Amino acid sequence: MLTTSCNGWVFEAGSTNTDQQTAMKLQVSCDLHFQIEDPTALILMLRPLSSAQQRITKASYIVEPGVPITENKDSYGNFCQRLLAPPGEFIVHTAFEVITPDNIDTAPGANFVEIQNLPNQILPYLLPSRYCESDRFGDLAREIVADALPGYDQVSQINDWVQRNINYIPGSSDLPLSAIDINNRGYGVCRDLAQLAITLCRSISIPARLVVGYLYQLEPMDLHAWFEAYIGGRWYTFDPTQSGPRGGRVIVAFGRDAADVSIFHQFGLGCVLNSMDVRVNLLSKPSNSVQVL
Repeated sequence: MLTTSCNGWVFEAGSTNTDQQTAMKLQVSCDLHFQIEDPTALILMLRPLSSAQQRITKASYIVEPGVPITENKDSYGNFCQRLLAPPGEFIVHTAFEVITPDNIDTAPGANFVEIQNLPNQILPYLLPSRYCESDRFGDLAREIVADALPGYDQVSQINDWVQRNINYIPGSSDLPLSAIDINNRGYGVCRDLAQLAITLCRSISIPARLVVGYLYQLEPMDLHAWFEAYIGGRWYTFDPTQSGPRGGRVIVAFGRDAADVSIFHQFGLGCVLNSMDVRVNLLSKPSNSVQVL
């Protein structure tokens, strides 16, 4: 549920289900400072999803100066906020308290799902996309997974291969690069490594999607990207930038690749992002199982 204030929104927690997981409570925030020359239409993607993986318990979404904001969901289920930013300094401040699992599920041996058995909504994540040219990586992918069981074990080997062969260098890419670009140059930011892994998965008919959000204790702190693969009838999390499975993740958006999950789109030339400040703080880590949405 949301309510409108004079310069933004305040979100109220929804109901919980009966599933129980060991979880942690995080406070995440993102401040964007723009300099606007001419009135500029913005589409922002800064509101975390409420899902089986996380529960939003407290939140604010404030813009200064105050302007009307409308929200819709895109074709992937992500919340998108639309507004017209006026000339001058324009600030977007978001802050959320989120209960999220302190670990991620792993399932070695989970089976490959035959294409004819995939749900319709999963099918787009099999196809090549702008930054994931999966029709060009079949030979490499088959070489990487040659000795792996079909399904989870194949994705795990792809994740490990990307981690070993592509250097994770935060700040090394300003613009999204394709999987071909990243494979050729051998380094990239979190988004780049995830997209190469996604491309390799799709090239052997495993659906995979890009995820953007927050990761507790990420160094250096920033918005983060990882990927999910559809195996055994559900999505599983993988992250080639991290040495092992890590929880403490807050999901903001899903998509085929970076073209679908940008945290903001500006339309026109008179808009400059001067700074972005991202913070993730631990509020509590329950000793017992707690409910997540």
